[in-house]
Amino acid sequence: MQDNTPLLEGVRSKTVQTSRLRTHLLESGPEEGIPVLMIHGNVSSSRFFEETLAAFPQGFRGLAPDLRGFGDSEVAPVDATRGLRDFSDDLFALVESLGLQGTRLHLAGWSMGGAIALQYTMDHPQKVASITLIDPMSPYGFGGTKDEGGTPCWPDFAGSGGGTANPEFVRRLSEGDRTDEDANSPRNVMRQFYFKPPFEPEREEVYLSSMLSTATGEDNYPGDLTTSPNWPGLAPGRRGVNNAISPRYCNLSGFAGIEPKPPVLWVRGADDVIVSDESLLDFGTLGRLGAVPDWPGEEVYPPQPMVSQMRVLLENYAAVGGSFREEVIEDCGHSPHVEKPDVFRNLFFGFLS
Repeated sequence: MQDNTPLLEGVRSKTVQTSRLRTHLLESGPEEGIPVLMIHGNVSSSRFFEETLAAFPQGFRGLAPDLRGFGDSEVAPVDATRGLRDFSDDLFALVESLGLQGTRLHLAGWSMGGAIALQYTMDHPQKVASITLIDPMSPYGFGGTKDEGGTPCWPDFAGSGGGTANPEFVRRLSEGDRTDEDANSPRNVMRQFYFKPPFEPEREEVYLSSMLSTATGEDNYPGDLTTSPNWPGLAPGRRGVNNAISPRYCNLSGFAGIEPKPPVLWVRGADDVIVSDESLLDFGTLGRLGAVPDWPGEEVYPPQPMVSQMRVLLENYAAVGGSFREEVIEDCGHSPHVEKPDVFRNLFFGFLS
């Protein structure tokens, strides 16, 4: 369950039974407003968007659902072999249940949610008016690829999937740990990775509760894993969130070819250490830093160039008739909508308008 801190003024909570699962969402604005679907990232929930929802301009309806296994939505297994399609299908079922299937939606996705927004658009290109990517995950998922085209470091995609999560962090997450004594506690992971230190939000307890709402296990976060003869010895399994974002199953390169082509705004923090060309959560970076022994070296297993991979995809999109704008927010980490809300809202609301 999430934090019981009251919702901000203008933000409402509702639960909808869709054809796929029971989905909780936060919303703001009038029911007849222009709908904007906001998709959260991994180990979080809709409450990371609450301040944005409360500030929405007149005439827009903000909709921020909790994905399956997060927040107050139903805990349902994630079939990782479908990549991000379980999440995309869940969102479309929600859109249908809200009676919006005939409307072109604006999409905004943060981190993993950015990749889900691209998947949703690939699945329903006629139904998307625009896409805002907020520090989005690479189109080739997380871990295990070595160049801008998403070439795998190993044929079995070792170094991606369910084994990439820190086991101590997962343990503390599942136990609802709210302490700050250990570097692996969810609170400290949020402070070090979600935001650029020393930033600490006023609503930290709400965001921590949002993280702690994550369902843990082999069917959810982080998922199952298999061993590999290839460094670092772990390959993706077939269940759960971190396997769904393995490049073994997640490849969004086809986005460049969709028709029609909605405009894209790409907003990112300059100092993001989660999604980066040298991500501190990527085995290539950790190997280079000596944090994981026996690294096979730069040619075999470099850091995944996550930002460069996204830029190449969007350049390919633009080369065949699409349009995108990249905006980098200085002195900001992985969560510009929380860390630099005024700068983010000017960009986001300006783009929507």
